Amino acid sequence: MARRLLPELKISDADKERLESWTRRSSTAQALAFRSRIVLLCATGKTNMAVAHELDTRNSTVGKWRQRFVDMGLDGLLDEPRPGAPRSINDRRVEEIVTMTLETTPEGMTHWSTREMAAKAGISRESVRRIWKAFRLKPHREGTFKVSTDPHLIAKIRDVVGLYLDPPERALVLCVDEKSQIQALDRTQRLLPMQPGRMALRTHDYKRHGTTSLFAALDVATGKVIGACKKRHRSREFIQFLTKIDVDTPQDLDLHLVLDNYATHKTPGVRRWLTRHPRFHLHFTPTGSSWLNQVERWFAGLTDKALRRGVHRSVDELIAAIEHYTAVVNERAKPFTWHKTATEIIDSIGRFCSRTLRSHLPSNKMSGH
Repeated sequence: MARRLLPELKISDADKERLESWTRRSSTAQALAFRSRIVLLCATGKTNMAVAHELDTRNSTVGKWRQRFVDMGLDGLLDEPRPGAPRSINDRRVEEIVTMTLETTPEGMTHWSTREMAAKAGISRESVRRIWKAFRLKPHREGTFKVSTDPHLIAKIRDVVGLYLDPPERALVLCVDEKSQIQALDRTQRLLPMQPGRMALRTHDYKRHGTTSLFAALDVATGKVIGACKKRHRSREFIQFLTKIDVDTPQDLDLHLVLDNYATHKTPGVRRWLTRHPRFHLHFTPTGSSWLNQVERWFAGLTDKALRRGVHRSVDELIAAIEHYTAVVNERAKPFTWHKTATEIIDSIGRFCSRTLRSHLPSNKMSGH
């Protein structure tokens, strides 16, 4: 069978500069940036299969945008016109609005609203809403992130994830942490129960009746938790909890504890206790990486299902509620399933850091990377 010839793809210097700007600028739609990278790689003489492999996409996708560029040039990379009335806002105007949304803020404010953008751009609020929806822009929302600066980040990730995916023989892997300063809160007025057509209501204010700190150890193999509430969360209380773990687990098994870098986990007293109990092995997560400790997910369930809506008129009531939740959940416990390998996590962090770097460097500085 004769081999199909690829359509010849040539790029002028002006088109190449435009394509490269689309791939670098944070204001460019991700779909358009991806298509631009396809064309730039095709222009180097690579086959569709080679480009698809490099960009982790399908051969048919590469072939489509190669042909579109050959037939229509830069316009071929834009989305095809859709049925309906002609567009009143052209692509360049849309790009200006997207760029303004991403790279500027209204005077005296932290982010754009549809009303403010409509007034600035001279278009309707509905047009702004449609543009933002098309480019998946949500200026009113903001998330959080934390990139660990631990110099041993990679080694610690491999160590902890290795315990999850390939635990040692004749050993228990326990995820350990403290949920400190849990408040016993009582509402100032009685709760109004849920009724058909009306959600449950509670007062926004509350009375404080003291605090407790919960020490917890999650068995990653079963999902069961060993817990203990303490008045404080010093190294003394941590040693007491280690002693409880020692008593409540089979003596013929080694214990591998995953925990964070909190100072109370590393005091001389703790080290002396560990020396006298050699079956304990500590594995520390990277700093700023609590997501790597599975017991944090269990804490989230405790907060959502037993604490946030709870009414506790004393610390004793609070402790009783925590212990009851732990007992109930342990009866039907199932382990959390860890999917990602250490390499996948490290690669994901690397990609996130690269995107973050690109968003903070001017285009001319990124062109050399």
